[in-house]
Amino acid sequence: MLFSSSVFLFLFLPLVLLIYYGPLRKFRQGQNVFLLLASLGFYAWGEPWFVLVMIGSILANYCFGLWVDHNKRRGRSCRAPILLVVLANLGILFVFKYLMFTLSILNGLGAHFVIPVIELPIGISFFTFQALSYVLDVHRDRGQVQRSPLKVGLYISFFPQLIAGPIVKYETVAHQIDHRKESWEDFSAGCARFVVGLGKKVLLSNQLALIADRAYGMAGDGLTTSFAWLGAVAYILQLYNDFSGYSDMAIGLGRMFGFHFLENF
Repeated sequence: MLFSSSVFLFLFLPLVLLIYYGPLRKFRQGQNVFLLLASLGFYAWGEPWFVLVMIGSILANYCFGLWVDHNKRRGRSCRAPILLVVLANLGILFVFKYLMFTLSILNGLGAHFVIPVIELPIGISFFTFQALSYVLDVHRDRGQVQRSPLKVGLYISFFPQLIAGPIVKYETVAHQIDHRKESWEDFSAGCARFVVGLGKKVLLSNQLALIADRAYGMAGDGLTTSFAWLGAVAYILQLYNDFSGYSDMAIGLGRMFGFHFLENF
């Protein structure tokens, strides 16, 4: 589900806001559980099976966080859990993003591996690095360990920054999970920021993509030097406005729910 899609703009987001500020307005724990379920539903909309990968990542890193906290309280070394959490999270990325590529390279060198077809879960880099940030920030005393897996899940899967970032460090939002304060000023500023990001995505990035696609589609077929340069510049601006727009929308959506994410563009 994309932020610019009709389903998100006219169904998902209004419904989530209505429930969040309606029956759950004065029930913080209920709001957190609801946002977690909404975020998992948001991800499952486009990735119905890969949501299980995310849930597995949440539970694994929740346990790693408890392990690190347990060792710290007893004065023990955290080297083992930290090493394992890094290997586990980077291992997930390797399997889904680089395993097929690595096997194909090895086969080109003479090996005979069977290359499996592995689909790439959308946003896996973002939620994997956020999960890793949780455990590392607990280790560095930059955030308090969460005793509830639901709160770890909310941090990792919160839908505004789930698909395209920005990557939010745990220390940035650790206190906000239970103690954020919503206000009309934040909500209105969040709406304005979201609209700006939506404009960058729909009015700039998507239109620049038409020029870039046309230029790259003409390669070797009557493409002039001037149009090649135009296509290259359009592609650069397309990428910038795409990521910048999604970051604006994510920051704006977060402020609608009382979360303050750091700027990254």
